[in-house]
Amino acid sequence: MMGAHPQRHRCLKPRNLMIDIMILLLGLLAFVTNGGGANGFAYAPNFITKIIEQSTGIAPVGLLDVGQKTDDDDDDEAATTSDNNSDVIMNNNFQGPITTRFPPEPNGYLHLGHAKAVSFNFAVARAFQGGNGRCHMRLDDTNPTKEDEEYVQSILEDVRWIQQGLEPFTDADTTATTAEESGPWYGNVRKTSDYFQLIYDAAVYLIKTGDAFVDELTAEEMREYRGTLTEPGKESPWRDRSVEENLSLFEKMKNGEFEDGKYVLRAKIDMSSPNLNMRDPVLYRIKHESHQATGDEWCIYPMYDFSHPIADAVEGITHSLCTLEFEDHRPLYDWTAERVLKAGLVACQPRQIEFSRLNLKYTVLSKRKLIKLVEDKYVNGWDDPRMPTLSGVRRRGMPPAAIRLFCERMGISKSDSNIDFNIMEDCAREVLDDESPRAFAILDPLKVTIKNWGGSDKEDFEVPRHPKRDELGERTVPFGKSLYIERSDFFDLEGPEGEANGGKAPKGFKRLLPGGKVRLKYAYVISCDEVVRDPRTNEPTELQCTLYPETRAGVTPEGEARVQGIIQWVEASTAARVQVMQYDRLFKVEEPGKESGEFTDDINKESLRVMNNVVVEPSVAMDALGLIARIRKGSTSDEDKLYHSALTYQFERSGYFALDSSSTESNLVFNRVVTLRDTWAAPPKSKQPKQKNQQNNSPKKGGGQAAILEDARRVALRAGTILEAGPHPEADSLIVCKLDCGDTNEAGEAAEPRTVVAGLAGKIPFDKLTNRKVVCITNLKPAKMRGIESGAMLLAASDGKEGDEETVELLDVPDSVPNGELLSFENMEPCEPDGMLKSKGALKVWDRVKAKLRVDENGEAIYQDDDVVRKILTSAGPIKVESLKQSIIG
Repeated sequence: MMGAHPQRHRCLKPRNLMIDIMILLLGLLAFVTNGGGANGFAYAPNFITKIIEQSTGIAPVGLLDVGQKTDDDDDDEAATTSDNNSDVIMNNNFQGPITTRFPPEPNGYLHLGHAKAVSFNFAVARAFQGGNGRCHMRLDDTNPTKEDEEYVQSILEDVRWIQQGLEPFTDADTTATTAEESGPWYGNVRKTSDYFQLIYDAAVYLIKTGDAFVDELTAEEMREYRGTLTEPGKESPWRDRSVEENLSLFEKMKNGEFEDGKYVLRAKIDMSSPNLNMRDPVLYRIKHESHQATGDEWCIYPMYDFSHPIADAVEGITHSLCTLEFEDHRPLYDWTAERVLKAGLVACQPRQIEFSRLNLKYTVLSKRKLIKLVEDKYVNGWDDPRMPTLSGVRRRGMPPAAIRLFCERMGISKSDSNIDFNIMEDCAREVLDDESPRAFAILDPLKVTIKNWGGSDKEDFEVPRHPKRDELGERTVPFGKSLYIERSDFFDLEGPEGEANGGKAPKGFKRLLPGGKVRLKYAYVISCDEVVRDPRTNEPTELQCTLYPETRAGVTPEGEARVQGIIQWVEASTAARVQVMQYDRLFKVEEPGKESGEFTDDINKESLRVMNNVVVEPSVAMDALGLIARIRKGSTSDEDKLYHSALTYQFERSGYFALDSSSTESNLVFNRVVTLRDTWAAPPKSKQPKQKNQQNNSPKKGGGQAAILEDARRVALRAGTILEAGPHPEADSLIVCKLDCGDTNEAGEAAEPRTVVAGLAGKIPFDKLTNRKVVCITNLKPAKMRGIESGAMLLAASDGKEGDEETVELLDVPDSVPNGELLSFENMEPCEPDGMLKSKGALKVWDRVKAKLRVDENGEAIYQDDDVVRKILTSAGPIKVESLKQSIIG
């Protein structure tokens, strides 16, 4: 009996595909220069979206702007049309819906490689909203030997998570969707096993048309008959069985009358084909295995290459997007799809398009290698936070938006590449910097006792949860007589570390020394009067300190020098003790096993450090306990699933951390998601001494791109912090700031902050300026502005209006970036700024650079010279502004 036939869809005709190289490069360039958004479709135009648009006449939405059309674009279009013949010409009769799918086999856990396929298939469907775009979720469950319900549920959970925060596809015709079946995909979860009867009917049709036969060669004989890449294969002696005999044998195979391996059903195509996949491939094999979905109903199962195009066609998939290893399988895909369409079994012939898979440095994605890591106990299970599985990165605390952002930034191409792991970490930093509240956490506590603190009372400080997001509110940080600070924030001149350093503090050390002062962030300045030591090791166990009440909340008394060092702290009696898992990369080399011969030999033995004595401020514990209670209660059916790792923090000056799923009310555990800056980056190249005949940095006559790039590298764009700000005494339009630019004196000690005069009066409130990280230019010639010399310039974005109507926003720098860090331009050699831009010619350098600075449509600061766009970068990510888009910088 023939299976139930699906509703007919208007679909694409089959066509071949050639990589649209120049369109791809243009798309990737646009993506790099404009940046990718963490939410929604932010891929650049690429050869796949171009092909879909040309073949359907439907334009995608939400793609990044790649600028004006060039002559190269015409060449690209001609190449694409030529490669795909007339089928690539716009089909104005196409009605849609444009439909993609994500079809994993439920025989393992998804990993970061699958994340790219998930993200792109869903994103393409969203991009073609004009074609009623939709994305299906299908499980290709054709091999019962390796499949399990555990994998099914894990896969569905991972896909729901990776799409968390995005609008799901809705199916008005689907009324039977259960909580287990619902998700971001369109309609119910689909399974290839749902179509087993129809796939069987397709096989019967092929036998009847003489396109398939039952073979009884052994597996070894079949390999011998297959031939090689240089020699044609030989036809099976059973290839010319009669249709009647083939139908009879296939029916008996279905009825379970033969043992495994006795017979197979093969396509009858061409044993001399240069494509080995077309040399009479196997379509069905006998497996007396119970299936996780159909039980014992079937004992023959279709091969993936046969079932996949049929399942796509049944579901009305218009574009079957898959990775490059299936490129050689496309002729068989089209061969099968054409015949089942001709048989009337389906109403649609899908089109297969391939793109490169994701390869990631410092990790492995091979299923065999991942299994070895788990089974040989190199890691603690499939969801170990060091694993590249989606369950692993989720438990570690990687936000789904960061994974999508990473996939978007990698773009879509047909060229395999090995992506640096730090790109994914940078995406995590970017998302976490925006989403994560700040908190004090002391990883290696050293006790501090305030000698002049009166009584047992405590004082509460109300401080922002996030320095750039007022909507997150404030948190209460208690202060009292006993505190903890980081051991590394105190340098013991008289102890072992001081002796090892010749009794001197390290160069540039600005924090606490015996007899020195430091500011406790948000609170007071203290001085260290006495060091209590362990009698055995001479290591400090407690610091006896004096507090200066007049310095509360950042105040520097008149006539006193500003204390340079600022450190975090936690009040001892209200602190919560937690466990911290300091995770790092699982492998210590870019390509594990390439040089050593065994990938496990390259495991990073420092990939996990367990810290059991960490103290955090009480608000962290309260947030964690609240989330644990909500998870225990469970979420409603219309809510995204709650995960422990959704609670993330930037533990100030330490990194980004997330609550671990093993946490309980009595034992909170936090995982380090990523450090504040890339600790694996190669050290900067040492500067070579200037040779006698070496060219200087002066721009060449006639301009040109090379000269402009040299200009940009001559300007000292640095990170700094505004310590205080107030009105100019003689000019209503000016303000005066104290700016910490990270300067040091000849002795390597912190220099006095610079005075900066800026025309920001009435543009930005003073309380929004103090303690703010900004971008400043530090090598312009100091200039007097109404009697006050300005030693640097603040960079800000402007909407270009004049007078009171003008909106101005300072360029924002991630909090983790140290003062004085020299910023860089994307894909440009490191900057080598002049000592001072003071001559007339040198000052024109800044004028030329300033003319090229702007804010793009994503709110990111860029340097644009003609068609080349470069982001302005810090070690923790790009420079941004709060809300101004497409604005000027000056």
